[in-house]
Amino acid sequence: MTDIKLFTSESVSEGHPDKLADQISDTILDELLAVDRRSRVAVETLLTRGLAVIAGEVTTAGYVEIADKVRERINEVGYNDTDLGFDGNTTGVLIALQKQSPDIAVGVDESGKGDKAQGAGDQGMMFGYACTETEELMPLPITIAHKLMARYTQFRKEHEPHSLRPDAKSQVTIAYDAKTNKPLYIDTIVLSAQHHPDVTRAQVDELIHANVIKDVLASYAEYVRSDIKYFVNPTGIFTIGGPQADTGVTGRKIIVDTYGGYARHGGGAFSGKDPSKVDRSAAYAARFIAKNIVAAGLAERVEIQLAYAIGVAEPVSVLVETFGTAVIPETEISRRVRANFDLTPRGIIASLDLLRPQYVQTAKNGHFGHAGFGWESTSKASLLKD
Repeated sequence: MTDIKLFTSESVSEGHPDKLADQISDTILDELLAVDRRSRVAVETLLTRGLAVIAGEVTTAGYVEIADKVRERINEVGYNDTDLGFDGNTTGVLIALQKQSPDIAVGVDESGKGDKAQGAGDQGMMFGYACTETEELMPLPITIAHKLMARYTQFRKEHEPHSLRPDAKSQVTIAYDAKTNKPLYIDTIVLSAQHHPDVTRAQVDELIHANVIKDVLASYAEYVRSDIKYFVNPTGIFTIGGPQADTGVTGRKIIVDTYGGYARHGGGAFSGKDPSKVDRSAAYAARFIAKNIVAAGLAERVEIQLAYAIGVAEPVSVLVETFGTAVIPETEISRRVRANFDLTPRGIIASLDLLRPQYVQTAKNGHFGHAGFGWESTSKASLLKD
C-alpha cells in the first residue's frame, strides 16, 4: 500500500484586502516607472473601511496623481459601490511618502562606476523553486489554487452585476506518494466566496461547482477522484468582505505570492518595490534559474538560494538544492549557473526586463508560473544543458 502525505496551499482573489493592497502598491510602482524608469520606490498600502493609506519612500523625476490611481484600481477590482462596504469612488486616500534614504541610495546608485557597480538595495536571502509537477514547472497545490481564484474572478466579472463579490479564498490539498514525492490525487478543495446577502448557501455552492471548480479541474483530470472533499463557504455565510471586514496590508500574502509553502521563503515581500530591491528582483532571478535547470532536464526539483549584502553587487552566496533528483553533481550545476547568469542587481534587471511597468499583474494569482514575465522564460535551458 502506498504511503500518503498531504500538502496544502492557498490562494486569494484580487478582491482579498491584502491582495488589493498589493495591487495598489504595484499600480503606483508601474505608474512611476512609466514616467521615470529610474524611480526608486518602496510603497506600502493599508486599507480599511472607507480609507486607503499610502506610505513609504519614493525618489523620482516624474509625477503621478497617486490618489486617482488608487481609486481607479479599487474600482477595477470590483469595489465600486457603497453596498459592497468599500467603494473606490468615495474612498479617502491619505498619502505619506518621503524620499529614499540617502544612506541606502549611496549603496545602490551606480555613481559612474560601471554597470556592475549598482549594489543590492538591502541585505537578505531569496529563494526560487521549480519542479516537474505541472507544465508551468510549479508545485501542483498552489497552481490549482491560483487557477481557482483566476477563474472565480473571470466568472464574476463576466456576469456582473452578480451574486458573487470580489473577496474570495481557495485552498487545495494534494495527496503525494511519501516515498517518491509524486502527486497522486486531489484530496480536498476549500473555496470561500463573498456573495450578495440575498443569495443562499446552496446557490453559491452550485455557482462555484458549476462555473469555477468544474472548469479548473477539467485540466487536471488525472488527479480527480470521486471522493474529493469539497468545502464551499464552510461557515455558511460570507456577505461582508474586503476591507470592510478585514484590514488589508501590502506584503501579508508572501506565501501565496510564491510557492504556497512548498519551498522556503526569505521573508521579504515583493509588491510596491522597484527592482533595485533584491527582495523582489533576486527572488525573480532565483525562479528564473530554478526553472531553467528543470527545463534543461538537470533535475526534477530545484530550490535556489541567493543572498546579498546591502551596497554589494555580487551575491555573497548561491546555493543549488536538488533534493536528490539531479542527473549531474550539484556542484556542476552551480558552476553552470555562475557561468551563465549575471546575478548582480544591474544584470538581473537587464536580463529580466524589470524596468518596464508590469507589476500590478504579478499581484494577482501569484508572481510565478505565468507566461509573459521575463523570469518565466526558459531561454537559458540549452546553455545549462550543454
